Amino acid sequence: MNTIKIETEKKPLMVAHRGCSGLERENTNAAFVAAGNRSYWGIETDVHKTLDGKYIIIHDDTTARVAVDNLTVEQSTFDTLRRLTLRNKYSHVKDRADLCLPSLEEYIAICKYYEKEAVLELKNAFEEQDIYEICDIIAGLDYLDHTTFISFDYNNLVYLRRKLPTQSAQFLIGKNCPMNWLEMLKKENLDLDAYHKVLTKEIVDACHENGIKVNCWTVDKPEDAERVIALGVDMITSNILE
Repeated sequence: MNTIKIETEKKPLMVAHRGCSGLERENTNAAFVAAGNRSYWGIETDVHKTLDGKYIIIHDDTTARVAVDNLTVEQSTFDTLRRLTLRNKYSHVKDRADLCLPSLEEYIAICKYYEKEAVLELKNAFEEQDIYEICDIIAGLDYLDHTTFISFDYNNLVYLRRKLPTQSAQFLIGKNCPMNWLEMLKKENLDLDAYHKVLTKEIVDACHENGIKVNCWTVDKPEDAERVIALGVDMITSNILE
């Protein structure tokens, strides 16, 4: 099995969703390396804060779906979460010792090694100081200039703006688009990262008229990619399309 290549002259920048999650267990170092070895512009992932104030990579609020063991991420320590072995994407059993939850530092290090944009989703609602700590960790690895922050939580991005007024950042929008979405983006100088089915030509054009870039998620069918490319999106986030 391999990725599906998009062949078009107007190919947007491609972002590997949770790493190359169409090939490897999502949000693992294996998935990030798989994306790093391909033509993706960016590697997307999700970060949570642990009980003891550290930062770990996982999408869900609990570990049950990827690890069977059902721990609540924000109520567990970093070391406890790190000791979990995740299920293999294909066998669905714990037969690979390398599949564990990565640290924020490991994710950034892989993006840096492969020279990929780190597209980092700030999961749930962070405290302002948490956002600053995450930024400081990435700055310490000399990779802020190649990091794009994304979040469904608008306040996370407001906090980010207080520290980094010009940092690349995208507001995530799902199936229900806020009525004042454009004003929200303009107020905090944010780009858009929208569920691909809600995008229209009018939305994309309005963004571009205001200097706002458009990313979309999660596009896994070539026909869906063709549609959003025709709309003029700047980026596509996908599990399997490259």
